[in-house]
Amino acid sequence: MRWPARVALTVPLILFAAAAFAVDRGQYADVPEHIRKWFKDARSPAGVPCCDVSDGYRTEYDVRGGAYWVPIDGVWREVPEKAVIRTGGNPTGGAVVWYMTYQGSLMITCFVPADAS
Repeated sequence: MRWPARVALTVPLILFAAAAFAVDRGQYADVPEHIRKWFKDARSPAGVPCCDVSDGYRTEYDVRGGAYWVPIDGVWREVPEKAVIRTGGNPTGGAVVWYMTYQGSLMITCFVPADAS
């Protein structure tokens, strides 16, 4: 099978499998409904749902050379430009990053800076 076909088949499977881990089991009951809705509606610039792929985490961030950087598990990682959400605002008051680990590699899927407007 050619690599484009493999990618076309693999990506939906990854997203489906990851969605199983991003579940609200009542642990967010104290979060206001408008913020819950914002998390659920968040989409990457490519249109992929952020919360259906991975959980969002409040984070600190830095800007280096025009790129966003976030600490994940104690390591500062560059946020891919394709993951930066610049629309839809940010009602949380802090930066939020969504990421997942697949086959040992960490992938940042979405990021909203604290001052997103």
